[in-house]
Amino acid sequence: MKHRHQHRALILITIVLAFAAAPAETQDLASFSKRITIKKLPNGLTLVLCRRPEAPVFSAFTLVDAGSVQDPMRQTGLAHMFEHMAFKGTTTIGTTDYAAEKPALAKVEVAYAAYIAERDKEVGRDEAKVKQLEKAWQDAATAANKFVVSNEFAKIIEQNGGEDINANTSYDQTTYHYSMPENRLELWAYLESERFLHPVLREFYKERNVVMEERRMRVDSNPFGRLIEQFTAEAFAAHPYHRPTIGWASDLNYFSATDAQKFFDKYYVPSNMVVAVAGDVNPDDALPILEKYFERLPSRPHADETTTTEPPQDSERRVVLEEQSQPIYLEGYHRPDYHDPDDAVYDAISDLMSNGRTSRLYRALVRDQKIASYAEGITGVPGVKYPHLFAFLAVPLPGHTPEEMAAAIHAEIDRLKKEDISDDELKMIKTRAKAGLIRGLDSNEGLAEQLAIYQTRYGDWRELFGSVDRIDKVSKADIRRIAAKVFVDTNRTVGMIETAKGSPGGESSDQGGAQ
Repeated sequence: MKHRHQHRALILITIVLAFAAAPAETQDLASFSKRITIKKLPNGLTLVLCRRPEAPVFSAFTLVDAGSVQDPMRQTGLAHMFEHMAFKGTTTIGTTDYAAEKPALAKVEVAYAAYIAERDKEVGRDEAKVKQLEKAWQDAATAANKFVVSNEFAKIIEQNGGEDINANTSYDQTTYHYSMPENRLELWAYLESERFLHPVLREFYKERNVVMEERRMRVDSNPFGRLIEQFTAEAFAAHPYHRPTIGWASDLNYFSATDAQKFFDKYYVPSNMVVAVAGDVNPDDALPILEKYFERLPSRPHADETTTTEPPQDSERRVVLEEQSQPIYLEGYHRPDYHDPDDAVYDAISDLMSNGRTSRLYRALVRDQKIASYAEGITGVPGVKYPHLFAFLAVPLPGHTPEEMAAAIHAEIDRLKKEDISDDELKMIKTRAKAGLIRGLDSNEGLAEQLAIYQTRYGDWRELFGSVDRIDKVSKADIRRIAAKVFVDTNRTVGMIETAKGSPGGESSDQGGAQ
């Protein structure tokens, strides 16, 4: 095993050095193309297969191009619910008797609709009736839950050697992934397609309660969570990026399994999905299997994903929270979406400012000035599919304030505007981009994820290599130009936590305050 790891490390070092010597586009794309098979099925679903026979396993990554941006009004958090419902099972998995469970679930929805109709009356609400209807709904849910076989879907996967089963929701997309032995490919194809062909939203309200508790822990009881939520809402006045992925509390207490089914029917359509498989899969054998199962998904119209365009920001915006907690400083600047010709320039600036102990923010705020425990500048906040933010974050050390973080960050931003970065910095940015690509392709899991994302976002997985090529073309002048254009006061949204007076470290809070 030790020799195997040494051999693997040697291969990676060799590839990185090769990348440094020649553009990624010409160096490795040709060899990778021989291992990739793309097939768009008649129903619109896209399959991406990458053959890597090094070990008898494969990883699968399913991307649904719908995230919390697509949440309907008064139903924020609905896209995120599918992360929790992902592996609840189907009409044949996760139930003792679906013929009896189906009408029981229908009764839950009827009872819930009656409860909500009375509970949310603005005039003439009967509180006694509300309690009666709530109990009827909860009793119906309890009755339906008696048919549930908990975690049966996940257990089938694990019993067949599967691992790392998980799901994730972001503003832009919802993803599902797990790995299995190569001789379980057909079982995986059946299970994964069956989840989308015959989904059953069982235990929906139980999981909704889990999400409510998740919100209480991560946002309502977490100062940093509240800061992020309020900062994002302030930065985006019109675009749905201003709504939290986890959902507003009132919405989590409103939407139903019926609403979730409507969301599923609208957005979980084959043309909105990419399924990537990487590992020991021979396309001649694997493709017919995947076609057999995923072609079963019915073709439906592609959902309209048009969103409100965020108007230009013309003045600084501020969110200041006084909390009995660690102070934090955050600021963001609006930038175009990932299609922008200068997208690679933003990636280069992020690397320059944040990547490791040689990054500018680490050296300035953490190492030299010793005023922060952490500092970074990152793009892609809170997503990338639509125009978003380039953000700077710093955590002050005890005795230092958010305002000091702001001043230090702005000094580094001014350097970007006034001075060219060094030759060594530019070279390191480009070398790290190539090394990062290699690391992303080093595992079946990472490879399947990257292939699915790039195939979805660009319609061509080859842009995974093109992204490195674009960074390789970034110049010093590009970095100065974008910094001068984007990092301006009127385009800035500020969020900060100031330590409240009377709390540990609170004596410094009167040095702060919004200006």
